[in-house]
Amino acid sequence: MSPRKPAVVFIFITLFLDILGIGLIVPILPKLIEEFEGGDVENAARTYGFLAALYSAMQFVFAPLLGSLSDRVGRRPVILVSLLGSGLDYLLLAIAPNLGWFVVGRLVAGLTGANYSAATAYIADVTPPEKRAASFGLVGAAFGLGFIAGPAIGGMLGHHGLRVPFYAAAGVTFLNWLYGAFVLPESLKPENRRPFSWKRANPLGALIALRRYPMVFDLAGVWFLLTLAHQVYPATWVLYTTYRFDWTVRETGLSLALVGIMAAAVQGGLTRVIIPKFGEKKTVVFAIAVGIVEHTLFGSVTAGWLIYLIIVGGCFAGLANPAAQGLISKTVAADEQGAVQGSLNSLASIAGIIGMPLMASMFGYFISDRAPAHLPGIAFFLSAALDGGALLLTIRAFRRSRTESDARAF
Repeated sequence: MSPRKPAVVFIFITLFLDILGIGLIVPILPKLIEEFEGGDVENAARTYGFLAALYSAMQFVFAPLLGSLSDRVGRRPVILVSLLGSGLDYLLLAIAPNLGWFVVGRLVAGLTGANYSAATAYIADVTPPEKRAASFGLVGAAFGLGFIAGPAIGGMLGHHGLRVPFYAAAGVTFLNWLYGAFVLPESLKPENRRPFSWKRANPLGALIALRRYPMVFDLAGVWFLLTLAHQVYPATWVLYTTYRFDWTVRETGLSLALVGIMAAAVQGGLTRVIIPKFGEKKTVVFAIAVGIVEHTLFGSVTAGWLIYLIIVGGCFAGLANPAAQGLISKTVAADEQGAVQGSLNSLASIAGIIGMPLMASMFGYFISDRAPAHLPGIAFFLSAALDGGALLLTIRAFRRSRTESDARAF
């Protein structure tokens, strides 16, 4: 039998099924927490933000560890063990009798969800440097397609019971694990492996190590701000659309499915056209500018049907991450891809630790009687401001990189 050849399509399917499982519970998790809180929306928002912060804190700690571990033992075993843990976690959440069990479930989910660093390193392993931005776009497409089916199915299953989607998510994740066990080959060549180091594996050491690459360090700051701005969606989308437009679980799920469709179209298709034509740098600047407009409109919208138009028009903001990730990946060595991807995932986790409770609490406060003004869209306005900061940092980083290149030429 001939050995299996590694290909991006393998990891694409793995990520798709992984995100499908997550997407199944997105429309119902805030509702379930609201039930535990006795129907109090403000308290539910704070609790949801707290649980999300726990998830992000676990990813912050374990993303660089799993990324560095995958540089030593390979991507495949790290991905498989994490998937098995995710499936067991969904079963735990399906039978959780109180919020205390949800805390345990979020801790486990954060640990197992840190396999994203190994998955993105897998893509870097099997893709030439000049094509990595487009291949990282497939990661966004996998997320998008997963959220097309996931929230829509989760919304429909949620009508039959708020626990049903957790069982469905467990089943999908176990199928994902079986796929990886029998189909997914190893991508990391023996000559590109390196010894495991606790110095590189701890989150602070991994982040400090980025300073060896000035361009990577600057873009990591942009990555952090964009990810922080993006926390507005998992933190407030369900609560915001329900409060503002009285959307049902099904309507929320369908809106998230549209987000997935547009993400899949842009990151899975247009990245292969736009990024090679205009380059990573111009694409990043353009996409961030679109994100500023998109977030401002989401916070200002007065009718629910306008949400769908903004989703379609703002989809080009999704080009920023694969373009930036492509630039970062091209800069580092083959035996450091897992560690660097783990560092980026740690930054994303810090953004989750800060952003999820911040966005959810801001939403809860500005719809309460204690607020100086009634501003349900305040979290989206904050996201627009964060995008603005990312745009300024991007422009400064590219100018400094050009200046350093000119200096080396002399």
